[in-house]
Parts: sequence; C-alpha cells; structure tokens
Amino acid sequence: MKRAIILSTLSLSQFGTSQLLKTEGQKIINDKGENIQLRGLGLGGWMLQEGYMLKTADFAGPQYKIKEKISELIGEDGMKKFYKAYLKNGITRQDIDFLAKAGFNSIRLPMHYDLYTLPIEKEPVKGQNTWLEEGFTMTDDLLKWCAANKIYLILDLHAAPGGQGNDVNISDNDKTKPSLWENTENQAKTIALWKKLAERYKDEPWIGGYDLINEPNINFTGKNPNGTDEMSNAPLWKLQKEITAAIRETDKKHIIFIEGNGWGNNYNGLIPLWDNNIVFSFHKYWNYNNDETIQSILELRKKHNIPIWLGETGENSNVWFTELIQLLDKHNIGYAFWPMKKIDNIAGITNVKITPEYEKLLNYWKNGGEKPSKDFATKALMQIAENYKFSNVEIKNDVIDAMFRQVTDDTTKPFKNHQVPGRIFASEYDLGRMGSAYLDHDFVNLWVSDPKKRSEWNSGQQMRNDGVDIYLCHDAITNQYYVGKTEAGEWLQYTVTVKSDKNYTLSIRYAGSNDTDIKLEDASGKQLATVSLPSTGGEENWKTVSVKNVPLKKGTNKIRLRFEGSGSNLNYFEIQ
Repeated sequence: MKRAIILSTLSLSQFGTSQLLKTEGQKIINDKGENIQLRGLGLGGWMLQEGYMLKTADFAGPQYKIKEKISELIGEDGMKKFYKAYLKNGITRQDIDFLAKAGFNSIRLPMHYDLYTLPIEKEPVKGQNTWLEEGFTMTDDLLKWCAANKIYLILDLHAAPGGQGNDVNISDNDKTKPSLWENTENQAKTIALWKKLAERYKDEPWIGGYDLINEPNINFTGKNPNGTDEMSNAPLWKLQKEITAAIRETDKKHIIFIEGNGWGNNYNGLIPLWDNNIVFSFHKYWNYNNDETIQSILELRKKHNIPIWLGETGENSNVWFTELIQLLDKHNIGYAFWPMKKIDNIAGITNVKITPEYEKLLNYWKNGGEKPSKDFATKALMQIAENYKFSNVEIKNDVIDAMFRQVTDDTTKPFKNHQVPGRIFASEYDLGRMGSAYLDHDFVNLWVSDPKKRSEWNSGQQMRNDGVDIYLCHDAITNQYYVGKTEAGEWLQYTVTVKSDKNYTLSIRYAGSNDTDIKLEDASGKQLATVSLPSTGGEENWKTVSVKNVPLKKGTNKIRLRFEGSGSNLNYFEIQ
C-alpha cells in the first residue's frame, strides 16, 4: 500500500492535475472533459503465454502445458529460472517509452491470476487467499513507466482462477480442475483479487480502468461450447456485478470494462446496468472493416448510452489494420491491438527472433527423437528469454506506419535511403497503403466473414506485414529475403535518389519457372523499360538480366516494377 501511495504522489506531482478517465454518455473523457480515444496495445505474451506465441501450439497450447514441456527438459528449477528471466525481460521501461513514442496512449495488461495469488488447490487454508508480491510488483513498475509517459494502464484479468471458458489457451485453463463457473471458491478468489487490486490502485490517475474478465467463452445453457448461442448469460452478468460491487467498496472512480460471452461479443440477456461508470468491451478479428461488422455493438452503445471499446484486435495485415482504425476513428471507438511480442511475428509492432537451438527444442517436442541435453536446452531457452529484451527485438516500422501515418495519409515514404547508382533489394519497397506503395492480390485474412477469404496475405511470413509475399533467400548476395508468389498486375514501388540526369542500365536478379516480363514505370504510369525474364528452371535458381537506356532524372524518382505474368521471384535490382 505504501508503494501505491508513493506512485500516486509521483503521478500527480509530475503532471499536475489528474487525468483520471470516466464515462460521459457514449464518450470516455478525462477530468478536463476532453474526449479520450484510447489508442492502445495489449501486452499479450508477458504475464500469460499462449502456445502460438512461442510456436508450441501444436503440442502445448495453455501455459501450464508449456511449463510441463520445459520442465521435462531442464527440470522444475530450470523452468522457474527461465520464467524469471522471461518475465524480467518481457516488458521494461524501454518498451513503454517506445510505445509512447510510436503514438500509443494506453496499454491493456493481460494478467494471469497466479502471479497475484495461489490456485485454490494450493491454498494452505481452504477458502483463504495467499497474496503473492510478484504480480503486484510487476504491475506497480508498469504503472510507474506508464505514468512517466502519460499512458493509461487498463488492468485485464486474462486468466481467471479456474479459467473462464472452453478455449483453454487464452486463460491457461486446466480442464481436469474445476472452472471459474463450476466452483464458488474460484469465483470468490476472483472477486477478492479485484478488490485487492482496487485497494492498491484506487488513487492512481493513470489507471485507465478494470477489464473484469477477458473473453468469457462458456456454454451455460446453449449448445455452442464457446457460448456464442447463449441467450441469458446469467452467471456471467451476476459475477461481473459482484466483482464491481467489491471494487466499489474501495474505488468509486475508475471505469469498469465488461465483456460479453462468446469471446467478448455476446451481450444477450444483459441485466440492468449496475454501475454508472461502465464501458462495453468487444473483440474483433478476421472480418470486414465496415459498419455492418460492428453494428450490434454500435446499437448496444446507443441503447444504453455508454461508451464501447475494442479491447482486443490484430493478427492481420497492415491493410486490415489501417482500414480498421479508420472505421474506429469514424465512430469514436478506442482500441487495443494484440499482442506486443511473440516469436516470428510479422503482424505486430515487434518481432522476437527465433534461434536454431530453440527450433531444435520445438522439433523434439513435436516429433520426438533424440532428447536434447539439459545443458543444451537450458542455453537455448535462456537465449530466447534474452531475445525478449527490447534491445534485442526487431521493430516493425511497417506495422507502426500502417497504424498511425497511413490512417490519414495516402502518400508513400522510402523504406530506406535508396541511392542510384546502387543496388535495391526487392523487399525494401516503399512504406504506404496498398495502391500507393504496392499492389498485391492477396492482402488480408477475412475468414470469419467469408471462409473462402482465408489468406496468409504475406505467404512467406517474413520481414513485412503487407500483402507482398516475402520469403527467406539463399542467393549469394541477399538481405535475407526475396519477393515471391508474384502475379500478373501486381507491382512494387521504390523511392530512389538519383545523382544525375542520364540513361541507366537496370539489372534484375530473379528466379522462376515461367517466362514472364516486368515493366518499369514511374509513379504516373509512364513506361520506362520492359525486362524479359526467361525461366531459370527453379524457384531459387538465380540469374541476372539487364536492360539499357532507362531514363531517370536527378533527384527523387518513384519507380515501379509491374509484373506482367506470374511466378517470378525477385531478389534485387541494380541501376548503374
């Protein structure tokens, strides 16, 4: 408690007046009465892991199963040592400074209850709560970093005691143990945890609110196991009402975020609202970005005259991100994208780099074979924990550009400083919207709206999050990547700085099994040259072809490579 009071004093003294959030009709406002659109990021993968974040989904989805796999190789003590390093490195002051600089004004913290209290089966005294300092200290530190950056922190109970649904990965749910809904002790512990959090943070102006239960997904009376067809949801509303009452015993100020069943979106049977400072949260993945896909939540907002918040979204292409934010801006809806960090991540703002040693562990866990030694496995896992440090992650500037600049700006920016004469790698095309910086026929995943539109957008899953398909390259000269799976009509644009007016020779390094052509154009569509690309006899049988007399002007030039056929892979081109 003393530490919380110190934090409050720091927050207030550093920024003068409090910026505490509250609701006013259908808006979230600060205590100056200003509309606040939460532009946030969820710290998914820190306090709570899902298998896909560590590439273990095929054999270990929930976190407890991941821990079992790790313990199998390096023992219980080794597993705890790994997680200590993982949690220490996963989110630091550097991460939060970076998020603020990128443009985010809020953070959603997905909490695992077991960092704050013991599971009911491990309590020394049945029905009582043992409080663990680890989770509270992590939250204190995070809040301090957020306050220093004027970022709101929204606390989200992502893994509730016993698990809040049948999607076991999102809540680390062990189905052999009683769930949140089956066990009154788990419910009591959930309520007690929220009361404890409220006591600790009741006076903190940079706490944005309390997100009570993440993505409930349970069939109380319906047939769908994830609660999408539930009509009453009575236990869900009852528990959230009880949690709110416990919070309000000590905290009368902060916003309460509630979520419906069916992963947050099923608000059927909603009882009369029990508090005057509530926000409806919904989640949105893999569907169209139009009014129709959010119509039900818009109607809920209007009916109850309270704000709505897109508490979780992401895992799609840059095109989808830009279009979604444009839709949300139109309706004054805040959001939190998901997640912050994961391994081999192109659809987030950072990427954690995998290692060959860790891939060996994954192969053993999935396929068996010779068991890696304890020493080898320990070093491999500790290196992955080290890779989670902000100084070691890869910043995905294309994603950040899509989430912020491209929302209102359809111009392009150079991916890097390309000079002519010089070599330009194909994957380093301009930053910008599709239709401005590039054109690709597969650029978004819409499988929830239309199963036929399930797409990987970037089929190579490398380097960038646009529709352009980028793969690992093994040519003698490479930046590690090539552009592949090209189709007729697709194009890439490059901004280059040319030293002098003259005609240049263009050489293209390419591979492919088809005969095709590439047209070189300027941004207005004026043709500068045509390059024939005969089959090289294989996807990575690299050859070089050249064309002379390509006219370029001194200064900035925007040139486009337009594919006239399909199947050519591009490593780089040189202009001399």
